[in-house]
Amino acid sequence: MTGARVPQIDRGYRYSAALIADHGRTYHLAAQLLPAANRRGVSALYGFARIVDDIVDHADDEPLATLTHLDAVLAAFDATVRDGSTGDLVATGKLSQMEADVVAAAADTARRWTIPTEYFTAFGRSMRMDVPGAEDFVNRYRTLEQLRCYTYGSASVIGLQLLPLLGVGDQAPDSPTATAAALLGEAFQLTNFLRDVREDLDRDRIYLPTDELLTFGVDEAHLRRCRAARTTSPQLRRAVAHLIAINRGLYRRATPGIALLPRRIRPAIAAAAASYAEILTVIESPATDIMATRAVVSRRRRLRHAVEALKG
Repeated sequence: MTGARVPQIDRGYRYSAALIADHGRTYHLAAQLLPAANRRGVSALYGFARIVDDIVDHADDEPLATLTHLDAVLAAFDATVRDGSTGDLVATGKLSQMEADVVAAAADTARRWTIPTEYFTAFGRSMRMDVPGAEDFVNRYRTLEQLRCYTYGSASVIGLQLLPLLGVGDQAPDSPTATAAALLGEAFQLTNFLRDVREDLDRDRIYLPTDELLTFGVDEAHLRRCRAARTTSPQLRRAVAHLIAINRGLYRRATPGIALLPRRIRPAIAAAAASYAEILTVIESPATDIMATRAVVSRRRRLRHAVEALKG
């Protein structure tokens, strides 16, 4: 590491700390329970994922520009992990200074904690799947297995990246904690898809597996009629209930691994899992219509989950 790059890395860690404090409350809470060096790393990984996600959010407005920008950030990260420099990309306008700094901090974290590069490769692949014009762009998923190809990179690997920073000793891919981290990421993502089906449909995306929906008589035309009427039909409610059961199975399978986490970090992760899982209860309530409103868990309930996790 050259001395000239240290200020850039330090700026990147500071930017990332601000991002996680503002936008990543669950990660931020967990990070506060860690030593400073680990905490900085968690922030850097969150910051990197955040800037990539912000880029992808513009995919529908400017797909070609988004893809160029995304590929520049991903390539800069790969090069910086190999101890390259992002300065030339800033000079050419491919990355902002903030993006280059966050990339530098995330790459520094990846090296310091020996995080497998394939986790970042999988993350980049899934992000490209969300950008129209990319050769691997997908906005419909027929089966749960096809959806898992996406959620592995978009969510499961985030948990796997964090394991060394959370103080987990055994990080082998088939270890109980790694299995739980991947399952919990997948569970969170599927919960998001069930909660956000209306918003995703407005962006011409259907993340709920279409084969699973068709089993209950729900095709894309049916979904769009529900969206136009701002109501969830009985058929769609049955399909969603089926997917909620699958989703709850993911949370159950992750639970034994959460119990193996270091004591000081376990309550934050357990509370986050409980709060996210309760979104499913809100979704299936007769008082909630996912085609008209967004399911949320009250602050009071989230605080109760935190208290219960601390007692556990």
